[in-house]
Amino acid sequence: MATTLQFCRLCTRTDTASRHNNRAGVLALRRRQPVNVRSSGQELPSSAVAVGAEFDAKQFRHNLMRSDKYNRRGFGHKEETTELMNQHYASDIIKKLKENGYEYTWGNVTVKLAEAYGFCWGVERAVQIAYEARKQFPDEKIWITNEILHSPSINKRLEEMEVKYIPVEEGKKQFDVVNKGDVVVLPAFGAAVEEMVTLNDKNVQIVDTTCPWVSKVWTTVEKHKKGDYTSIIHGKYSHEETVATASFAGKYVIVKDMKEAEYVCDYILGGELNGSSSTKEAFLEKFKKSVSKGFDPDIDLVKVGIANQTTMIKGETEEIGKLVEKTMMRKFGVENVNEHFISFNTICYGAQERQDAVHKLVEEKIDLILVVGGWNSSNTSSLQVIAEDRGIPSYGIDSEKRIGPGNKIAYKLMHGELVEKENWLPKGQITIGVTAGASTPDKAIEDVLKKVFEIKREEAL
Repeated sequence: MATTLQFCRLCTRTDTASRHNNRAGVLALRRRQPVNVRSSGQELPSSAVAVGAEFDAKQFRHNLMRSDKYNRRGFGHKEETTELMNQHYASDIIKKLKENGYEYTWGNVTVKLAEAYGFCWGVERAVQIAYEARKQFPDEKIWITNEILHSPSINKRLEEMEVKYIPVEEGKKQFDVVNKGDVVVLPAFGAAVEEMVTLNDKNVQIVDTTCPWVSKVWTTVEKHKKGDYTSIIHGKYSHEETVATASFAGKYVIVKDMKEAEYVCDYILGGELNGSSSTKEAFLEKFKKSVSKGFDPDIDLVKVGIANQTTMIKGETEEIGKLVEKTMMRKFGVENVNEHFISFNTICYGAQERQDAVHKLVEEKIDLILVVGGWNSSNTSSLQVIAEDRGIPSYGIDSEKRIGPGNKIAYKLMHGELVEKENWLPKGQITIGVTAGASTPDKAIEDVLKKVFEIKREEAL
């Protein structure tokens, strides 16, 4: 069954302005002269000041956000950029699914779409602000400190708009390419405070697309720091968001999963949890890339607080929090736990909704699940873990290019292993579940489904 293409709007606007080609749309973002959007006479500290142990990251960011060099709300071009985003990312197939209770049949393929999937509010906001930045600054050089999101299609669009990455040499960003008057975008994951100080020194226009849920975690670790608590951060130490969060923390240790959390707790209890830990030297070797400078587990695990990378699996973060709390009760007594443990809810509701929707989807009668999103996307891999844990054939792909030729697919397992499979689509009538990471646009899902429909159509010939 075919459908008529009608773009699914990213906002509540209902007008259907004419669709320009992509090149014209990109060029349209480069026609308005820049203006200052904020003003402040307040001086900000330089990086020379920032290197000291007494540097107040919270106060620095507070001052930066009030300077005339900083913007995190956009530039008033929402109508024009929303139209262009719809042209780039909306999908008539997804629109059809949503209009029919998230389920529809095309020929011999029934598709069941997770009720929460793809673009979350924070992602849409980040992309919108980046598009507005190009329109506001049509002639300036625009840099971005990392991928704005782990989304191949969105990152490609920004590259077409001549938004350039800060070059990296030997693992270090080369900020010397950035000059006074340039524009620098901070991605949705945020940026380390050291990078913000460097950019402030260079007197550039900073466009901050950091997700508010991420900055909420920063506030949490700052509270830990103020109370002399060590932050136990549930996340991946090399992920851009966790790197940024750690830069606002005082003492910290990053644990990627329950197993590593158990190791930390076992060390706190002197090996009486499960015996997985051993010496101080072994602890520091195990977490050598995941602890703050000068970390001493014998001193720095007496008072602890929980924080998380917002895209981690909600249930695991909660279980880690419970484990650490019970550990501190056991170590210091129930009556003293509040002096040794602190916890704030830092779970992102957008990530939580998508995980809950997949839990619901795997209860349906389906033959397989497609999980669409960047292979380096943590929130996408969290969705795949849920599907794989249920034993349902699950295929994590970053684009439609991973399907074909013929009935073949290249996909990644939840632990990152790349595999190929022939005849992955069963013959005959099939029902497939579909979900997507929070940075995956509807158009990317549509492109994947079109490949599926093509394979099944050829099978029927």
